[in-house]
Amino acid sequence: MTINGKAIVATLSTAHANPAKSAIRKGLPQVLAVMVKNVLLLAYGTTIGYPTILIPGLSGQNKHETFHLNEEQISWISSINMMCVPLGCFFSGVATQPIGRKKAMQIVNFPLIGCWLLFRFADEVWQIYLALALTGLFGGLLEAPVLTYVAEITQPHLRGMLSATSSLSIILGVLFQFLLGTFLDWRTLALVSCVFPVISFCLLLFVPESPHWLVMNNKMDEARRALAWLRGWTTIEDIETEFQELCAHYQVTDKGLDNPAFEDNVNGTVGKQNNTEIVQKSFIQAKIEGAKNFTKKNFLWPLAMVSFIYFMVHFTGSTTLQTYAVQLFATLQSPIDKYYATVFLGVAEFFGCIVCVILVHYAGKRVMAFISITGTGICATVVATYAYLINVKYFNLQHTSTESDPDLDLYKWIPLVFLILLAFVSHCGLRVLPWILIGEIYSKETRATGCGISGAISYIFGFSANKLFLKMVAFLTLPGVYWFYGSLSLLGIIILYFELPETEGKTLQEIQDHFSGLSKLDNKVRRKKISTTNGNVNTAFDDKVPENDQNEHVESRV
Repeated sequence: MTINGKAIVATLSTAHANPAKSAIRKGLPQVLAVMVKNVLLLAYGTTIGYPTILIPGLSGQNKHETFHLNEEQISWISSINMMCVPLGCFFSGVATQPIGRKKAMQIVNFPLIGCWLLFRFADEVWQIYLALALTGLFGGLLEAPVLTYVAEITQPHLRGMLSATSSLSIILGVLFQFLLGTFLDWRTLALVSCVFPVISFCLLLFVPESPHWLVMNNKMDEARRALAWLRGWTTIEDIETEFQELCAHYQVTDKGLDNPAFEDNVNGTVGKQNNTEIVQKSFIQAKIEGAKNFTKKNFLWPLAMVSFIYFMVHFTGSTTLQTYAVQLFATLQSPIDKYYATVFLGVAEFFGCIVCVILVHYAGKRVMAFISITGTGICATVVATYAYLINVKYFNLQHTSTESDPDLDLYKWIPLVFLILLAFVSHCGLRVLPWILIGEIYSKETRATGCGISGAISYIFGFSANKLFLKMVAFLTLPGVYWFYGSLSLLGIIILYFELPETEGKTLQEIQDHFSGLSKLDNKVRRKKISTTNGNVNTAFDDKVPENDQNEHVESRV
């Protein structure tokens, strides 16, 4: 016992002597939990990248296929999955709340496996449509659990950076499809893609549920254990202060819901029938009050802001570029093989997401957004001007060879480089930004459903961008479409300059107060200050931070 006691004292002394090491231990479980969740997003990313391989595989070049696609069917292949994602998103929040974030993420893996098997054995077009629709539907169902899980398990100084890894994981899944699609046919690729949902389900067994959800559902002992796991595999006693503040935030006690309507009458004057009526009235009243939350300013304002960002994401060129990459490189006569060019595109998106993780942590969301949007607008404008100068007006859907002007050989690198740059800079911030924001801009009452609704809006815009792309090219010409993308980028910079607050490093309560109109966030990135105390101080739920100490306060754990 004496030896153990000395060991414990030595360990504590070492932690105090080396606060950086202690901070790493506290952050590591959060990073691991997010990485496990990201395997599911990687599995979902493979479904997004798959149509890019599927479209050329069924466009008529392979004579051994039992069916082929015409132009109208190609437009549906590129967009039908995004059309169905909003349906899943709308139900995502409702499905997540009763069963929990973790269990919802696990369940989604099974239908994804079934969809890949349907792709593998499809012998008619309608089976491809069905598989795409189902991947979209179940992909939408994972929006709320994934986004709320990250927001609820991470500390403020890690939240932005770890939230950005969600898009990084999706792009990694897309890149995986681009790479293997260069060597495998679309049927074999579908079979290989089954591996990721299986790995995701197994890994999720080893991470805890969100402590927020556990507290809201009166699972107090599990919530304590989950919080202790996430704060450095520490003891329950060490996180008790934070746990009590978490309970206070949700107006519960460590014994359960702090609501007298559900307590037994002490004097026995209320019978079982009256008690049931009280419960029913309280339930109905709670539902009505819950519905009113979605008509308040602190929900409508962030919803409008993030919806505009989603519109920009999908109508500034990166979404249609990812879907029609092979045909677009062929149309602009890429100097390298169109499939290799697509691989470079996926690599650029992946590294763009890595840069985004760094930018959001050190520069903040506003600077990251402005750099990304400006770069996207410039790239789209250059591509439009090049297409106009070489008189390329319409799309080469069959990606057949066309006569090439030898005088232009030197300049064919221009569209290739700037399309890859467009993919890179858009993923440096613009495409990732709204997915980071929706996990933190909604109040605790609307967060899960708000994430689902926001995700639905994103995929509605994504479906529209892909479905309308060929019609926009036919009406505006290819240069006209990319000039439109560049103009929208300029408009986005102006609007977001006035409407986008800096949330990096701010607590969820401060962000909620900003969108409620109770206070106003400044545009500075708040940095973490390592505390020399024992770490039990928690300001997560403080309504105000002193103005002269906004960058120096001890950081919240929640």
